[in-house]
Order: sequence, then structure tokens, then C-alpha cells
Amino acid sequence: MTSQLFDSTHQQDPASLYVHIPFCKSRCFYCDFTTYVAPRSLVTAYVSYLKQEFELLARDTNKPLQTVFFGGGTPTYLSANELGQVFASLHQHFNLASDAEITVEANPGTVDAEKLVVLREYGVNRISFGAQTFDENLLMAIGRTHDKAAILSSVELALRHGFSRINLDLMFGLPEQTLDSVRQAVKQVVEMGVRHVSAYWLKVEPGTPFHKWQEQGLLPLPGEDSEADMYELVREMLSENGFVHYEVSNFATPGEEALHNLVYWHNEPYLAAGVGGHGYVRGRRYENVTALTDYARLLSAGMRPIADTHQVSAEESAEDTMMLGLRLREGVSAERFRQRHGASIQDVFFEQIQRLTGQGLIQEHSGTYRLTDRAWPIANVVFEEFVGALTVGAPTID
Repeated sequence: MTSQLFDSTHQQDPASLYVHIPFCKSRCFYCDFTTYVAPRSLVTAYVSYLKQEFELLARDTNKPLQTVFFGGGTPTYLSANELGQVFASLHQHFNLASDAEITVEANPGTVDAEKLVVLREYGVNRISFGAQTFDENLLMAIGRTHDKAAILSSVELALRHGFSRINLDLMFGLPEQTLDSVRQAVKQVVEMGVRHVSAYWLKVEPGTPFHKWQEQGLLPLPGEDSEADMYELVREMLSENGFVHYEVSNFATPGEEALHNLVYWHNEPYLAAGVGGHGYVRGRRYENVTALTDYARLLSAGMRPIADTHQVSAEESAEDTMMLGLRLREGVSAERFRQRHGASIQDVFFEQIQRLTGQGLIQEHSGTYRLTDRAWPIANVVFEEFVGALTVGAPTID
């Protein structure tokens, strides 16, 4: 059956763009992203090279962009003038849909009136603040440079400048974090009136200070049971206050879902720019170089700054559709799967569906496969069933 698989999206131009801005004031103790603490001269040079990449990248699509996401790092580490240059270049080289969702990540304390005016002028309509927690001691313990007051003032400033679509990132499972600390953070978010919340489990990554401290026995984490309780508390409190738990780590009031991230979870194509950016265009995943020197060298030579590419097979794409789609409350539609991949979910993943259904972790209703309520806290157990189910040993870069 797998020999009959295909992926219809591999013939489509992407209508989404991710832009990576790698600079931060300092590096958080848990962060393993491509980020740099760099002098302003490097930031200014990066803006120049990014504009060159936009010109090259725009050739990869003829579609108007429906979503654009600036992540990092800290995109708002750029000055107002630098932000203006980047967005002017974006509009120069790409056709943006009139109703495009344009999102910018920001750390609390890195936005001011001048920057917000520039962002609004160029159509940015969603800001995502990395709050992480409202506990002052925890903020210091994880290496954040802002305090609670900066979160409150940044959100208030954004609201005053017309940004109604605001996301706050929260983290749980932090060192010595308590259930009450999580409760207070969610209560604060609700009182602020934001309409979207991302709540992430701490994952200790190799190469980070947290990983080093964990190996030395110096990282007092709450433990799996406490972390599960924290996750359940977040789900319960946000649901009681009108938020829909629409993705494993994301909650929104109706109609406020993050459209750019839905592109990822629907396993759809997207462009990527900037050091360390990952894209997915016409069935090929690519990863940009992560070193600023390589980025500058390749673009100076008129070349795309790509470090690696991987052609996604029809089988691997079918696995991705299941793993990513099951992250969503909406689940995976059997009909859409058939139209996209040319076969039925039951035929392609019979064993996995039978096993997970028998374990009470997924359910089928009206032609759609979804996680059960009990599966949300242990969703990775479900996703792992599809990893290499059809493509054991196949490489991937994202």
C-alpha cells in the first residue's frame, strides 16, 4: 500500500514564511536555539544580509504570503530603524495577502512605542511575548533578563498601540517551581486579557547550562508527577476561562489560534530565512547555516545560505501528517488524508491505529482521528508510534 502513496502538497508553492532573528541580550539557561549575544555592528550587518536572502528566497513562491512569523532569538532586539528596514524589504520582495497574519516574537522589556509604531505600520498584527513565568525568583533562576513588571508593561504598551492579538509563553517544570506558582501565572494571564497562551514543558537540552547542572546534580526539577499536575492545572484553569486547548501546548479563545503554527501542524509547505531557519518547499526540507560567518559568506557570493537538504518521501510525509496533526484537537481527517496521500489512514497505519485505540489513546469520530482526553499529558507516546513506521532509518533534519 505504501508504494501508492504520494503527497499533493509537494507540488504547491509555499504561502508562509519563517524569519529567524538570532540575537538576544543574554542567553537563557535552557535555550538551545540558534542565538547570539553580539555587538550592534553584527546586528546591523545581519539585517543587510537578511534583505539579500529575501531577494533570493522570493523566487521560491508565486503565492501571496498568508502567514509570516519572526522568531528568535529576540526579533525586537533590533532597533526601530532596523525593524523598518527588514519589513520594508519583506514587502518589497514578497506579495503579502491583505489579511496575512504577521507575528513577531518579543521578550518583555524589548518593545517601546517607536518599535511598535513601526511594526503596526508594516502590518504586524500578532505579538508573542516570552513571559515564561511571573515568579521573580524563577525568572532569575532560568536566566531571563526581565521581571514581572516588564511583562505587564510590555503587554499594556502593545495593547495601547493596537495589538489585540497577543500571545504569552509560559513554562512549567522549572527548577523548584511549585503548583501554586503555576496557578498564579495562569491567573495573571487571564486577568491581563490576552487571547492566546502557549504553555511549554521544560526540556533540558544538551549543550545548555541546565544540562550541565543536571549532570552535576545541581538542577532541582519538580519531577514527572509534579510536572503532569502542572500541565493538568494549566489545562483546567484556561479551559474554565474560555480558552480552547487546540494543540498540545497551545490555548486560544475561539478564533484566536496562531495561523502560522497551524501551517506546521498541518504539515504544509513554508519558506524560512535567517541563520538556523528550517523550511519545507515542494517536498524538500532545508536547513540554513547556523554560523553568522557562513551566512554572510554565502550571501555575499549570491548564494542561498543552505547547510543541508532532505527530500521527504511520500511515506515520511504520511508519518509527519499523523504525528503533527494529532497534536491538534481537530485531529486528522481521514478524508483529507486520503486526498493528500492517496490512501486511507486505516490501510497505511492499521497496526498503529489498532494499538493506540486499544490503549485508549486515540479515538475515531465522524471520520477524524483525535487524541483522547487521557492522552494529552502523554501525547509523545502516541507520536512515537508513527516515527519510522514506514521509513525506519530515513534521515530527517527538523
